[in-house]
Amino acid sequence: MVRPRFARLDPAQQQAIVSAAVEEFAAHGFHDASLNRLIEAAGISKGSMYYYFDGKDDLYAYVTRVELERMFAHVGPFAIPTGNDPESFWSTLESYYLRLTSALRAEPQLAALLRGLINAPRTPAMQQDQQELDNAMASWVERALRAGQRIGAVRTDLPSSLLIAIVAGMGQAMDTWLLTQPNETTDLPSLIEALTGIIRQALQSPT
Repeated sequence: MVRPRFARLDPAQQQAIVSAAVEEFAAHGFHDASLNRLIEAAGISKGSMYYYFDGKDDLYAYVTRVELERMFAHVGPFAIPTGNDPESFWSTLESYYLRLTSALRAEPQLAALLRGLINAPRTPAMQQDQQELDNAMASWVERALRAGQRIGAVRTDLPSSLLIAIVAGMGQAMDTWLLTQPNETTDLPSLIEALTGIIRQALQSPT
């Protein structure tokens, strides 16, 4: 885990470590990344690194989460529609999904980190990091689904927990696939329209 000593570091020192870790992990992946290169680039000693993190997996999980949170903050929150038009809900969802994937496409280092996370060992640090991301996503999905149910866009005949699980499973499969596709071969707007349509077919209110 990230140790409290890291949080007490000067912000500039924290950023130097995070930047060096992002560069190293994005370029070489989790398995081939060198802590020695990372430590040298960050300008700290090997002893200092283990003073701040329990190990390589803790550092990888931390910087991936930090960079992902930064991207989400840059994109901004999902503006849940307040009207009564189901079509506006689905079009807003499609627009937001496109903004997120476009932002990720513009950040190849973050995309590389996420690809590496898929193949990284399932250590306790990695599992905890994934659980924290899943919990944050589940909370957001639940709010969006409830808004969709209020305006008649999302079905109400199934438990909310099942609907969240469906969205999470489909979203993970879609995101994992997207991360493996070359940018130049993907018509992103058309693809996001199709992917959002699949989610809509699963969640929209029965006619």
